[in-house]
Amino acid sequence: MSRSKTITLLCAIFSMLTLSSFLIKQEKQRIYIIGDSTVRNGQGNGSNGQWGWGSFLADYMDGEKVEVFNKALGGTSSRSYFTNRSLWQQILDSLRPGDIVLMQFGHNDSSPIVDSARARGTIRGNSDDYQEVNNPLLKQKEMVYSYGFYLRRFVKNIKDRGARAIICSPIPRNKWEGNEVVKSDYAKWAEEAATQSAADFIPLQDLVATAYQQQGQGYVNTHYFDAKDATHTLKDGAVLNAKLVAAYLSNNPKLGLAQWIKK
Repeated sequence: MSRSKTITLLCAIFSMLTLSSFLIKQEKQRIYIIGDSTVRNGQGNGSNGQWGWGSFLADYMDGEKVEVFNKALGGTSSRSYFTNRSLWQQILDSLRPGDIVLMQFGHNDSSPIVDSARARGTIRGNSDDYQEVNNPLLKQKEMVYSYGFYLRRFVKNIKDRGARAIICSPIPRNKWEGNEVVKSDYAKWAEEAATQSAADFIPLQDLVATAYQQQGQGYVNTHYFDAKDATHTLKDGAVLNAKLVAAYLSNNPKLGLAQWIKK
């Protein structure tokens, strides 16, 4: 090959590599959110007046650089989301290295381990304990583990795909003792699971409880929750929770999302 043709070929290859590098850099950061109805309520459109915070997190991020997929599903626990192949497996199949998965479970994990309605409960805590049960919905035996165990399994699956995991403690319910919001043990177990699996952690329960207490129970009752519901937030409550998540991400660069939060 002549010298001029060699130079032309090398220039073409360099141009292709440069273009490829540019295109890779232009890919949006992808964030998946998984959880229960406090993260995404119903179809995520507020049709019943209730909203989850995952529906508003994208509002606080640079949409030109970040793409948010809210894959939370009402009624799920860490167990039922993990074992439902049409939920978790589909996300795993689409995960790419560098993707980020935010998760928040706990509100439904205290349900019965065995029942004919949903069979979604988990063993309390963050141990490696398990219980063999006959699942009436699946009509087969199932090994049921602890809440923290399922969170750790999520993290392992995510890391195996080259993605990153962030565990959020569950938002508190609208329950008070005097002037303080009642907190749940699930927040402690979520943090333990994050530490053990080397996942990042957002103390969302504490962040939300602090915000509620600053505004007072009366304000929270009328602005954030339906009078008959102590768990599911109205739009104002969901927006507040999303804002708190975004602020924590912005103030903690080690979680890897600060650069994409709107200032």
